Amino acid sequence: QVQLVESGGGSVQPGGSLRLSCAASGSISSITRMGWYRQAPGNQRDLVAIITNGGRTNYADSVKGRFTISRDNAKGTVSLQMNSLRPEDTGVYYCKADIVSRAYWGKGTLVTVSS
Repeated sequence: QVQLVESGGGSVQPGGSLRLSCAASGSISSITRMGWYRQAPGNQRDLVAIITNGGRTNYADSVKGRFTISRDNAKGTVSLQMNSLRPEDTGVYYCKADIVSRAYWGKGTLVTVSS
């Protein structure tokens, strides 16, 4: 079992930056991949970025060069540094952790990019 709690969401103007954090508790040593997903109103939940416990990363094309995912395996935390934010980055950001074939989700944190 893993519990995930996100923090760091908020409102920002286009071009601004935010940093999201996710803290895992429970069986953190069993976590393989961790990542961030985004769900805009009326849309499905889409991948933003993921990172393996070996540090390999993968990003959605729309955020490459603007977002950076990082992870502390010992602490069970994953962060998402978001720069050059755009209105289309608006949505609820969810943290996800994988243990073997099971996925755990946080409750999400809202990011609003608007002038």
